[in-house]
Amino acid sequence: MANTKSAIKRVRRISRQTIVNKTRKSRFKNAIKKMNFLLESKKKKEALTYLPKLNSELMKIAKTGVIKKQNASRNISRITRKINAL
Repeated sequence: MANTKSAIKRVRRISRQTIVNKTRKSRFKNAIKKMNFLLESKKKKEALTYLPKLNSELMKIAKTGVIKKQNASRNISRITRKINAL
């Protein structure tokens, strides 16, 4: 257990930040799941309207460091290819 004042503060801060990061990770996963559901349902029109929102959401999450920017770009690229294939 932390035994200095600064270490105790860091433990508190890390626990708060962990909650924030978990929420962001959950938003990332839910956004991807929603898009995959639209793709499986072959709803191209809805997928195209949701794509900019997904792009924005993934880049916001990548900006905070929860996922890497390349990860977000890769996901967007793959999803865009799937939409074009419909």
